[in-house]
Amino acid sequence: MIYKLLTTTEDGVKIFARIDDDGKCRLTCTAQNSEFQTHIKAGKELQDADGNTMTAEQAKDFIKELP
Repeated sequence: MIYKLLTTTEDGVKIFARIDDDGKCRLTCTAQNSEFQTHIKAGKELQDADGNTMTAEQAKDFIKELP
């Protein structure tokens, strides 16, 4: 399972998709989602909107910027 940045709303809210191991998206969320936060804090994968995988350090730095 990975999380991928989908889009940013007009008011600056970032929307993420959870991509399951079978490649399907079954959940979207914001950075405030507790499962999303646990995933990132555990050093798991996060992809940018272009599908590039961020390193664990890049993901943690990215999350620090979120409200």
